[in-house]
Amino acid sequence: MKIGFKLIAEAFSPQEVVRQAVRAEEAGFDFVEVSDHYHPWLYSQQHSGFAWSMLAAAAARTERIGLATGVTCPFLRYHPAIVAQAAATTALLSDGRFTLGLGSGERLNEHVVGGGWPSVSVRQEMFREAIDIIRLLWSGGYQSYEGKHLSLDDARVFDLPAELPPLVVAVGGERAVEMAAELADGIFATEPKPELTEAYAKAGGTGPRYGEVPLAWAPTEQEAAESAHRLFRFGLTGWKVQAELPNPINFEAATAYITPDHVREMFGCGPDAARHLQVAEQFADAGFDHLALINAGPDVDGFFEFFATELAAPLRDLG
Repeated sequence: MKIGFKLIAEAFSPQEVVRQAVRAEEAGFDFVEVSDHYHPWLYSQQHSGFAWSMLAAAAARTERIGLATGVTCPFLRYHPAIVAQAAATTALLSDGRFTLGLGSGERLNEHVVGGGWPSVSVRQEMFREAIDIIRLLWSGGYQSYEGKHLSLDDARVFDLPAELPPLVVAVGGERAVEMAAELADGIFATEPKPELTEAYAKAGGTGPRYGEVPLAWAPTEQEAAESAHRLFRFGLTGWKVQAELPNPINFEAATAYITPDHVREMFGCGPDAARHLQVAEQFADAGFDHLALINAGPDVDGFFEFFATELAAPLRDLG
């Protein structure tokens, strides 16, 4: 079992995100992942730094810990040629410690370049073409591509690592799982659904299975629940809402009736290690072998200490 830490780029400044990556390595985490967003979800978050700059800075200041995007949409705000180049460079700067996490995006971040927000079926087609282009460019040499939605004209990524980074795809249903098994090296999910890992294996997937574990550490359960409500209540809206709303003000409206008690049901809240392990165990039992811990509590350094002294060993035993 590999244990990672979610760097919440929407809730902290870029400098603080990089500091947390360093602290995560010191606390014994195996990897960190950072969201690749243009906007925060909520006004209460107030940040959203550029993921690739933060990854480069973290690579320079760490030695061992794995780095990942969690996740990047490679076909609207970015062209996949840019993602292919960014991922290759990050893999080189981190001496092979980088994993490229990809997903089909959210309107919140992708509409900003004025390209519209396609239907789900079109986004899935664009996603497949984007992965094809990334793989093509990673094969070396000058490449061109003409798809239904995306094109590439005589492009080459000059700096490629000797070992290409793993490509992990966010999944929420059967179609995405099948695409991941066919085109990617692993899957990434935010819910402990065994049907996802089972479908992945059935489709021939053998790679790592990443799951984001919602936790909130604080000296009291109420303090933890209130912090998680402030920072992460958008996560209770469901993916169909998260993918479609365009701005933080829409998420403020959509979450107006979500209370700290609602959040408490989803998150491991408070100082009790048993409750945190109970939430993580759902993901382990569902077949996930890379657990990215979210700390939506108010004290990041307190959480790192809590992880190192009380959580790390029992979490690894889940594997």
